[in-house]
Amino acid sequence: MSAENLINIELVFATSDKQRLNSVVIRSGTTAREAIVQSGIGGEYPGYDLSRCPLGIWGRVVADDRILVEGDRLEVYRPLRRDPREARRELALKGRNMGSST
Repeated sequence: MSAENLINIELVFATSDKQRLNSVVIRSGTTAREAIVQSGIGGEYPGYDLSRCPLGIWGRVVADDRILVEGDRLEVYRPLRRDPREARRELALKGRNMGSST
């Protein structure tokens, strides 16, 4: 494979206690979902089914078949354990907010 058939992207995934941001070299024409598989990131997070997680590029959700281009930042969105709006409501009922520690 020649260098002109390769592109560089960033791959981002985060859990509540660990974040990963890596540069990944992939073939030109690779889709977003294919890049996840090729990166091998799924093996690092066995508790998550990354084949089903939504994907985004620079904060915007994209389809699995979106062709990546040089410089894309591919983000894997994990399911939230709790709806943030509901968490804020519950804290407000207790007279607290998201920034308070007590």
